[in-house]
Amino acid sequence: MDVKRSRSPRAPAEDDRKRAGGWRGSGGVRPEMVLVGFLLTLPLLFLVFGGRWGSSSFPSSSSSSPPVVSKPAVGRNVDAGDRGATPQGQKPVALKNVSASTATSVSQDKLLGGLLPSAFDESSCQSRYKSNLYRKPSPFPLSPYLAQKLRKYEAYHKKCGPGTKRYRRAVKQLKAGRNADNSECKYVVWFPCNGLGNRMLTIASTFLYALLTDRVLLMHVSAEQEGLFCEPFPGSSWVLPGNFPQNNPQKLHIGAPESYANMLKSNVVRNDVDPASVPASSLPAYVYLHVEQFQLKLSDNVFCDEDQAMLGKFNWMILKSDSYFAPALFLTPMFEAELARMFPQKEAVFHHLGRYLFHPTNRVWGIIRRYYEAYLARVDEKIGFQIRIFPEKPIKFENMYDQLMRCVREQRLLPELGTAETTTATTNNATADAAAGNGKVKAVLIASLYSGYYEKIRGMYYESPTKSGEIVAVFQPSHEEQQQYTSNEHNQKALAEIYLLSYCDKITMSAWSTFGYVAYSFAGVKPWILLRPDWNRETSDVACVRSTSVEPCLHSPPILGCRAKRDVDVAAVKPYVRHCEDVGFGLKLFDS
Repeated sequence: MDVKRSRSPRAPAEDDRKRAGGWRGSGGVRPEMVLVGFLLTLPLLFLVFGGRWGSSSFPSSSSSSPPVVSKPAVGRNVDAGDRGATPQGQKPVALKNVSASTATSVSQDKLLGGLLPSAFDESSCQSRYKSNLYRKPSPFPLSPYLAQKLRKYEAYHKKCGPGTKRYRRAVKQLKAGRNADNSECKYVVWFPCNGLGNRMLTIASTFLYALLTDRVLLMHVSAEQEGLFCEPFPGSSWVLPGNFPQNNPQKLHIGAPESYANMLKSNVVRNDVDPASVPASSLPAYVYLHVEQFQLKLSDNVFCDEDQAMLGKFNWMILKSDSYFAPALFLTPMFEAELARMFPQKEAVFHHLGRYLFHPTNRVWGIIRRYYEAYLARVDEKIGFQIRIFPEKPIKFENMYDQLMRCVREQRLLPELGTAETTTATTNNATADAAAGNGKVKAVLIASLYSGYYEKIRGMYYESPTKSGEIVAVFQPSHEEQQQYTSNEHNQKALAEIYLLSYCDKITMSAWSTFGYVAYSFAGVKPWILLRPDWNRETSDVACVRSTSVEPCLHSPPILGCRAKRDVDVAAVKPYVRHCEDVGFGLKLFDS
């Protein structure tokens, strides 16, 4: 980031001097002159780095005041041992609010080139038009056809969404157990499964399916998800009303008789007949799609033309998923031409749909904005590390940390460490640069359930200088120790950290992590992926690999032989599909 920083030196506070080993000035300068000079430069000061908030977690979401931060000023006279992460416990200094317009290298087009609708009150959801100011411009131009498709969908949702006569009529038919012929409005109702990253990926996939099949997307919002996202569609809601007749998540499982797969088995529906010969009124009132990972395959084989033609007869579809199944839609022949018009660049699917759909509410946006402006706004480069340990394949902390550091060294993600003896000249030059306001500052943002990675990296750059003289500041917003799917507060913090991670210039993430997928796809950045060890090993020979795409991975691709009833490796036959770097049998979209 090309951030202009104050060029005025600053005398540190008393406790800063003690920690830095004393501020050395000229012995011939009169004390009163030093005091006058300090007072004259005081208004020009601002701060460039610090640690986590005192509680090692996000502040209470009810807090209305900006955070406080402890960090040394850029122009401060430091010695070699002070070129690292600031120790905790220094006296906090209040930080003035900074307008989002101070973020540099950003797009000033608040509608993202036509991706977002203009018919919203900005104050009702500040993140909708402001969050992009914290990112670099998108590397993926928006297809005019996709923008047109979104405006058309918004009008359709407003016509058929909750509170309309058409919605009430459709619900009445559902309650009566009827699937009417020639219905004006059709619906797909999404139910949640697993953690926040999974949910965001499946919502985007379901919305893409709604666009392709002319359905209205409605979401079952459980208590742990309330208050996270703003409404994305003008003049209507995507929240499923509480009185919806099929509102029992316990009924939605792989063995449910209403699932499409089980309907096929019991001959309630058939996919080997001409759908035109089947009247909609002869079908059940709704169909359930269980698009969830099951034995490493999506359990319902619904991504075939003959199945989609039959599914199109149902006015009500209920869907539950934990997977990013958008790539499977690209493999369905009847959708290929439409998807090619919507996404000329295949790897921009979630990048566009995610930024269109997901806007943190003002409550969550306040957490994001305050943290960013306190710790990340004025640095030259932001580097994100996202570490996730999965219970089915636990990795010892020492092994994971060593793998992360191998990746950092091999990819040169952070400055090399030096010693005070070998970096005296570099330090003197860097100190002069810092006094002139030219010192480079890199911020490391760590997103992890555990604090150990923060403590070790922070300590490393606090105790030793860098060879280049760059300053490295290390931050971790929270460390919850374990994932809490059913906690609303936990999900608020998780969403905030996804957004903060998406503001980074470089991202390194754990394999298989949907949290990381969402963040780097928002950013439009190809991450370095920390590979999992083989199942019979504790460490990975390869520390990390660079992703070929900014698209998330579909961990559990469906069987795509369709009527041939055989599995097909589509990565071998489709030029825009590859196996994922972190999941060998998974699929992801990419552009060569």
